Amino acid sequence: MAPQVYALSQTPVTSHAFNADRTKLCVSLNSNEAHILSPKGSEWVVNETLSEHDKAITSIDWASNSNRIVTASQDRNAYVWQETPDPETGKIVWKPTLVLLRINRAATYVRWSPKEDKFAVASGARAIAICSFDEENNWWVAKQLKKPIRSTVLSVDWHPNNVLLAAGSADLKARVFSAYIKEVDERPSPTVWGSKLPFNTICGEYSSPSGGWVHAVGFSPSGDVLAFASHDSTISIVYPSGPAIFNIRLPVLPLVSLTWTSENGIVAAGHDCRPLVFSGSEQGWEESGTLDDSKSGGASGSGFGAGTPGRLKSGAFATFRDADVRGQSSMGGSGQADTKLTTIHQNTITSVRPYEGANGEVTKVSTTGVDGSLVIWDTNEVSAITGRLGATHLR
Repeated sequence: MAPQVYALSQTPVTSHAFNADRTKLCVSLNSNEAHILSPKGSEWVVNETLSEHDKAITSIDWASNSNRIVTASQDRNAYVWQETPDPETGKIVWKPTLVLLRINRAATYVRWSPKEDKFAVASGARAIAICSFDEENNWWVAKQLKKPIRSTVLSVDWHPNNVLLAAGSADLKARVFSAYIKEVDERPSPTVWGSKLPFNTICGEYSSPSGGWVHAVGFSPSGDVLAFASHDSTISIVYPSGPAIFNIRLPVLPLVSLTWTSENGIVAAGHDCRPLVFSGSEQGWEESGTLDDSKSGGASGSGFGAGTPGRLKSGAFATFRDADVRGQSSMGGSGQADTKLTTIHQNTITSVRPYEGANGEVTKVSTTGVDGSLVIWDTNEVSAITGRLGATHLR
């Protein structure tokens, strides 16, 4: 099945999240607003706009069961949005609820916990805010994970037990913390990451192989394996029960986002503009292919904000437009080859998320990028490339 490609905007898509039945999409277009879109024919059109932040929204997550949206921003705030009736008109509107993060730097990433009773907000304040709801005051309050984080936290991911949290940061480390809150969580059962789990316990700490920022982290569906991607163009898979770490070095630009598709499969993407597929087990991991067969580059279909230049869409106009928007030039006789990539995404992929699944495995993933496109990929349509076997590092 060919990938489904939608041009959402001419501006970068910073983050995206679908609702439970995938009939709505929430995106941040590198601004201080989040837009809720719904499909209309072959396009996605804006239904509502969430306006409360003062600076650019950096991350969005949509809780599938409670239907709540959480947004994090460079303005050091986060808001939880919930559909409620307007007291004056009776119309259903998205109402924000304040989150007391207590951070003095930008919020960089946010994710709901599996039970949706708390969420984690990464920040540039060398801290992660674990937020839970205070019914007495009708707001969300935070407890902070701080030690031993030494720089900006770039990504987080929850363990299926609702207690453990993985974090990747710019201090070149991927870590697993306990985010146990006595008033919210039941006592967790022992895992491969440990048995005694008071708040801020360090259950694992792993370094980037060649000293790169850790852009993305993710637990496997069982929670027994951790994967993280670094700015040194590596992806690492950690088996704490081994213990063993498999590092795959890539001859391409760094990955910035990843998601597990099964216990033995990962899809990751980033600056190389195409999603890569990795597969393996405790015996070894390798890059098994890509979801982009490179036969059809460029985004097809039009959508919110895409627009067309009309009669001005000539060769000369396209040349100046690409020079302005993408910093690309077709001068010197190279023609279109210099202005259009062979990949479907025409710029960095900023986010990879599960889209559809069956029998405990993800069958489709969605990606958004700096080119303003949304692409939905079938995880079974893998184009084979030469595998690069991960080197094993035993601890």
